[in-house]
This record gives sequence, C-alpha cells and structure tokens, in this order.
Amino acid sequence: MPHYFEPELPASPSELREFAAPLWGAAAGTVNLVSAPGVFSAGRLDTGTAVLLRTERRVAPPPPTGHFLDLGCGWGPLALNLARSAPQATVWAVDTNPRALALTDLNAHRLGLDNIRTALPRAVPPDTEFGLLWSNPPIRVGKEPLHQMLRQWLARLAPGAHADLVVQKNLGADSLERWLDTGQAWTAQKLASAKGYRVIRVSAPVASS
Repeated sequence: MPHYFEPELPASPSELREFAAPLWGAAAGTVNLVSAPGVFSAGRLDTGTAVLLRTERRVAPPPPTGHFLDLGCGWGPLALNLARSAPQATVWAVDTNPRALALTDLNAHRLGLDNIRTALPRAVPPDTEFGLLWSNPPIRVGKEPLHQMLRQWLARLAPGAHADLVVQKNLGADSLERWLDTGQAWTAQKLASAKGYRVIRVSAPVASS
C-alpha cells in the first residue's frame, strides 16, 4: 500500500469504508463518514487529530469568517470541524493525495457543507492569507521536507493569526517546537499535551502600525 502522502487515484465505490466519527460545531455529535485505503488513518479518527480537536474545543472557537487551512487534510476531520464551526468562513483542505481530496469532498457533501475547498498545494491561490491553520503534519516525511512545508504555509498566515499543530512527542514534538520558536518569523509555544502528543501554537507577528 502506498504511504499516505503519495499521490493516489480517488477511491472507487467498492473501496469506501463507512464509520462513525465524533464531530463538533453548530451541531456536535457523531456522524457517519467515509474513508478508503491509501489515506492517513483510514476508517477512524486518529489519536493526534482527536487531541487537537479536543484542545481547540476547550480553548476558543474559530473566528466566524476568513480563510482557514487544514494542511494535510486526509479524509477531512479538521476541515469538516472548521467548516461546521464557522459556516461563513472558507476552509481550504489541502493534501498532496487526490484520493484524500476526493474523500474530503464526499464527506463535506454528506454533511451539507459548501464552504470547503479541496485543493492540491499548487492550486491554492498564491495571494490567499489564512486567519487560522490546523494541521496534523506528516512528520515521517523527514525533518527537512517538513521544515520546508511549514515555512511555505506558515508564511501565509495573516498578521496576528496562528497555526495549531499536533505532533507526537516521541516523533520530535519538542525539537520541532524549539525550531519553530528560534530564528523564524513567528513564535511557538506548547498549547496542550495529552496521550503522548503535543499541540504547538505558532503565532504570526502582528502587523506594524
């Protein structure tokens, strides 16, 4: 089976797996969604994403409007929650895997969400700034590709906006936080810790007056 971040064709109907997933927003509860082989955490909500969602629910709701980014969307759990919580916002669900984008589209349709835009990274308009970024980033791609990806997308945060990243502690969460907070254009701090994961908040500088 290909690794989850490699390009894959959209799933055929025979490959779809329906499962129950907890989502929150205007109508919190458990919903039936679909995934398929060839995407990250097929058939379940992974622990890291669940930790990030629980943290966000405790801290503060997303802004009501703006452009938000789910970086590495998989089958869509972060994008779906953002879209349900802020129906007037535009949520960009970005992934390098076309199968993941197709599944996110399908799950958005199931939930009646019309404010999600799925896109390959190169298809996101270059002038789009994001008022919020959530990600369970692909740590296993390696340090340099991960750093390059984060530099690219964190640079597109609007002034004063923030990104929340969930990273497993034993896969380098603490060293990533130090890198994010040292010698970069932004600041980083640990927002929460649970079940072996860290939630790292990365804040863009406020625009100078």
